[in-house]
Amino acid sequence: MSDYYEVLGVSRQASAEEIKKAYRRKARRLHPDIAGPGHEEEFKEVATAYEVLSDSEKRQMYDLGGPEAISGGAGGFGGGFGGDFADLGGIFQTFFGGAAARGPVSRARRGQDAMTAVDVTLADVAFGARKTVTVDTYVTCATCEGSCCAPGTEPVTCSQCNGQGSIQRVQRSFLGNVMTSAPCPACRGFGTVIVTPCKDCDGEGREHVRRDIEVEVPAGVAEGTRIRLSGRGEAGVAGGPNGDLYVVVQEVEHPTLQRDGDDLFTELRVPMTAAALGASFEVETLDGERTVSVRAGTQSGDSIRLGGLGVGRLRRPGRGDLHVSIVVETPTRLTERERELLTELAVLRGEDGHAPAEADSLFDRITGKHKKRR
Repeated sequence: MSDYYEVLGVSRQASAEEIKKAYRRKARRLHPDIAGPGHEEEFKEVATAYEVLSDSEKRQMYDLGGPEAISGGAGGFGGGFGGDFADLGGIFQTFFGGAAARGPVSRARRGQDAMTAVDVTLADVAFGARKTVTVDTYVTCATCEGSCCAPGTEPVTCSQCNGQGSIQRVQRSFLGNVMTSAPCPACRGFGTVIVTPCKDCDGEGREHVRRDIEVEVPAGVAEGTRIRLSGRGEAGVAGGPNGDLYVVVQEVEHPTLQRDGDDLFTELRVPMTAAALGASFEVETLDGERTVSVRAGTQSGDSIRLGGLGVGRLRRPGRGDLHVSIVVETPTRLTERERELLTELAVLRGEDGHAPAEADSLFDRITGKHKKRR
């Protein structure tokens, strides 16, 4: 009776992952479609060893009493492989991944969706823009064009299931003999075997690249919006359809303009005299500088609306407005002459009846603190 550890070529202290890797190497080397006829029994022995050692309970029983200790509880495979070649289905399904039990299935699988971000300026979201994003993704292999096969080769019909992708077997139960169907363990349900995989993509039909993709940023798009680019995500396995690419909009802050929906807001600081007498000023907008007329007597907090100079509306015509908030600046340092003129103005306006402000102490001026006014 063969030692299962020796069959797989691992030590008795081998981890589950080491056992799995050892089985994978030997199973591929002894596969009938690769090694040819004459290795079926050796292949079955490797499969039996893996089925026992990959199960923690069966492995413990085997370590305590050898194959005889599990001959009754492991489906009768203690003295060999209990059943026909179809019993490998469970092992292959665990190792390679399950497949549909009826009919051959396609190798092609849809690629995964991907996500990236794009930085946009306020002007970009106001007028719309075309931006370029760089993504790490998968594209269809240029060598095999998604076939997974080396150039000049093609998949061959599986000799175990004759291209059906599944195999049938009879199992005994308390109801009698039951016919079951399972994915073919030799071809994993595909019905064909790739004997010579493409070396450039390792038989996956796609390769990893870094590529630039252009994205249209519509006018009026908001921070955090996801723009979906259909079919621009990862290429699928074995020529499968591409996934989608989602581009998240990240808006870069403007130095002077703030956005609220479709409207923009900014401040215009004007001297006290200009606010009192009225004057014209230049204001920065997304459309260049515009002249703003500040009427005489304007107060801090007053606002001037410039229609149509805001952000373009998403999926609607027109643009929002630009609101200019006025901040009146009071002079902090006056010359003697300026003080005389303001005092004279206060007298003319009858605004001179107030007690003079107390001067700050040296300590207050140093620390920035001011005395409470009475």
